Amino acid sequence: MNKFQSVVVAYGDGIGPEIMEATLNILKEAGARINIETIEIGEKLYAKGQLSGISPDAWDKIYKHKVLLKAPITTPQGKGYKSLNVTFRKALGLYANVRPCVSFFPFVDGADSKMDMVICRENEEDLYAGIEYKPGRNTAISHKMITKLGSEKIIRYAFEYARNNGRKKVTCMVKDNIMKIADGMFHEIFKAIAQEYPDITNNSIIVDIGSARIASRPSDFDVVVTLNLYGDIISDIAAEVSGSVGLAGSSNIGEDCGMFEAVHGSAPDIAGKGIANPSGLLNGAVLMLEYIGQYDIAAKVKNAWLKTIEDGIHTGDIYREGVSKQKVGTKEFANAVIKNLGQEPLKLKKYEYKGAQGASAPKALKEDNSAKKLIGVDFMIDATGKELEALALALKGAHKDFKLHLIAQRGLKIWPDSDAKKSKLEVVNCRFIGFADTGVTHQMVSELFATIVKTGLDIAAINSLYTYDDSIGFTLAQGE
Repeated sequence: MNKFQSVVVAYGDGIGPEIMEATLNILKEAGARINIETIEIGEKLYAKGQLSGISPDAWDKIYKHKVLLKAPITTPQGKGYKSLNVTFRKALGLYANVRPCVSFFPFVDGADSKMDMVICRENEEDLYAGIEYKPGRNTAISHKMITKLGSEKIIRYAFEYARNNGRKKVTCMVKDNIMKIADGMFHEIFKAIAQEYPDITNNSIIVDIGSARIASRPSDFDVVVTLNLYGDIISDIAAEVSGSVGLAGSSNIGEDCGMFEAVHGSAPDIAGKGIANPSGLLNGAVLMLEYIGQYDIAAKVKNAWLKTIEDGIHTGDIYREGVSKQKVGTKEFANAVIKNLGQEPLKLKKYEYKGAQGASAPKALKEDNSAKKLIGVDFMIDATGKELEALALALKGAHKDFKLHLIAQRGLKIWPDSDAKKSKLEVVNCRFIGFADTGVTHQMVSELFATIVKTGLDIAAINSLYTYDDSIGFTLAQGE
């Protein structure tokens, strides 16, 4: 119980240094048993030409100690700079982003006085994998990558979190009415895993109406599990509905590493003014204390923070006339929390740690043994300046084993027999299907590719078309 844990600390950018100093002062006064290893990341590293925003020495410390408390950082826009937040999550295998969102009504103005939900967001895949291309001057593509393993890990984590923390329901949010393959796979895995937890109610909802209900009836939800992009958006909605994004902390959990942070960004517009609310980072630090097993200190800090909120000692972002008692800055708020260490709230729900945060490792689902067959290929062609019929004529009969099945633009079939208005061609998808019932080979695809290249057409991308038993592994174009 008295063992000290080494924690890597990054002060970050913008308001980061101010709120980190306040947070660490509170942890020190609360008796947190931690040794701090400081690293520099973010803007200063980007300015030195480090596109990832972190040095090899910093990585070494993180890999050694496996616990990171990180203040917000600023990623420069454009010019190839990579989001360090995304890099951390993928490089450290932090598959679960856990964001508790609780109402502190009436002391903090929120939309629902009974709100108490946790969002478990998949953290490594989806559009945040950052796989993007520009196949034409006027076209950009982002690939949404979803895997069975990634989906299973976060979904199982959510159910384990619910069970370990006395929660009764897990809701899956997806958009599988549109993204039937990617979101559809996540949803199917959710339904399979839910059967293993008969003690926990489960349901699914389309993410757009789900987001609206979080905004209007957040008390309908308990634990929400969802994909990366959706989780990022709805957790900010939930945090705002609870009263302020500035109060929310989050944990990023992997099989042997954890990263803890505030939900909000670096807020450079108020940096250096001493008015930032350190609550988000402090609540992230409480999650860190849970993770390293210092439950007594986690409870001590959280209850002192709740007492401070209840006492009406508020920073400007949550200050309200008639409710708040005193408007304070960053340091003053931290000092108020320190003064309340050892006390508990009288009206707000007292913090008590209930159990492990979630699953530490996935349990493999049944292996998919469906028959995989290559039946065709999509060639994405930059057809800027071409005529549709001339393009089709150049491609028809390109290979004896393939038929030009269709040409589509932005997911809409425009050839053949389309009533769609023929817009100016840009990047189009040319779908070839093999004649043979037994499928086609990659050698045949290679020959088709070579034939198209000889026509002078610009092939920007290639995607193989597979079937799995009786199911197709690709989407049909609108009108196909």
